[in-house]
Amino acid sequence: MSLKILVVDDETAARRGLVSLLSGWGYAVEEAADGQEALEKAVAGLPSVVITDLVMPRLDGHALLKSLREEAPFAAVILLTGQGSIETAVAAMKDGAYDYLTKPVDVARLKLLIPKAASSSEALREVALLRRQLSQVMGMGRLVGTGPLMQEVYRMIEMAAPTPATVLITGESGTGKELVARTIHELSPRARAPFVAVNCAAIPETLLESEIFGHEKGAFTGALERRAGCFELAHQGTLFLDEIVEMNPAMQAKFLRVLENNTVRRLGGRAEVQMDVRVLAATNKDPQKALREGTLREDLFYRLNVVSLVLPPLRDRREDIPLLTQAFIEEFNAKYDKRIGGVDEGAQAALEMAPWPGNVRELRNTLERAVIVCGDQRLGLKHLSDLSGSAGPRAAVPLHEHPSTPSGNDLAVPIGTSLDEAEKQLILRTLAAQDNNKTRAAQVLGISLKTLHNKLKVYGGP
Repeated sequence: MSLKILVVDDETAARRGLVSLLSGWGYAVEEAADGQEALEKAVAGLPSVVITDLVMPRLDGHALLKSLREEAPFAAVILLTGQGSIETAVAAMKDGAYDYLTKPVDVARLKLLIPKAASSSEALREVALLRRQLSQVMGMGRLVGTGPLMQEVYRMIEMAAPTPATVLITGESGTGKELVARTIHELSPRARAPFVAVNCAAIPETLLESEIFGHEKGAFTGALERRAGCFELAHQGTLFLDEIVEMNPAMQAKFLRVLENNTVRRLGGRAEVQMDVRVLAATNKDPQKALREGTLREDLFYRLNVVSLVLPPLRDRREDIPLLTQAFIEEFNAKYDKRIGGVDEGAQAALEMAPWPGNVRELRNTLERAVIVCGDQRLGLKHLSDLSGSAGPRAAVPLHEHPSTPSGNDLAVPIGTSLDEAEKQLILRTLAAQDNNKTRAAQVLGISLKTLHNKLKVYGGP
């Protein structure tokens, strides 16, 4: 079956010429004279690719693009304009355009672009199917969580993955930024090509340029042979730059030039090497603060921030902790040949109430250690408590150290106190400190209002 393409342009000669060109390439082409007609034909015919002019009567290209996201979400949209600018291109990409071409159209580039756009359309369909299958059960791919904050993350991944757009992923350390980047890559048309990850904070500043761009033999002392950089290694795939803010401003300027020209010059080399690489970047810093402090170049920020994806800290999605806990236990059961069935009620309560400053990474490390020391059928509080004083990320925080406990009202829990009694005292003291306002008390405790009501029924509270 021929690939279906819809051409939209109010200029008859330009539209007919494009239709004739595409038909000669073997595509099934339909045409529309304005955005409104195009929307109706797209809904009826479900084309894989829509090529549309930007400036048109009734419904312009941007408005058509936004409408197609709702009415024909699997169509890859290529915008055409005679008034091209970087700002317009970025706005179009943010609204979901696959790519952007200026008039007169570069025929050779268009011929190469259409198969890629068609692959993007097919990837959109596959992503939608995968998301429906997984997000309601556990999450998306290797990402775990079904709460509203993670559903928004999945929605952004679904939108960004099939496009070639750069993505800036922000979030605290341990929230899973690299895992999100890998998921975007795996759900993109580049999935079969390399995914190359570079931590800019882990490479000495003097070696970072060589690591990213590569070097020629003799470029510096110790350069005994030519070496391809990460950009070359990621050709036709995805390059993930973690902690981009740690890159010094001079290096950021060189990196920006590579992004804009899609060419790399190895350190010590003269030739420009053409690259086809999608870039994903991440930082655990606040980008706006980094801009103000001058550690992140403004031009690089806007080039990277075509799609912005913010990962929530674990403390803001505690409803996902049970799912994460079970997923990690299953992972470590397989790794260490264990048969642990889950966690008991006390341990689960402790896991859900801990502050987790190290986020999902800390929870994972905690559970790995607990699985190693556990000789029972289920993890209990004793397996977490044994780890609380060990080096590395904290496994379990004593209840009186919970940061949500109001200042001046610390709760000391003597050794030997049962978990139920400690929990009862914590809940009742917190409720009293909040003037018996259950909604505020539930927020302070990091539990739902329904859970608080259930606890109070058990403990006989107000």
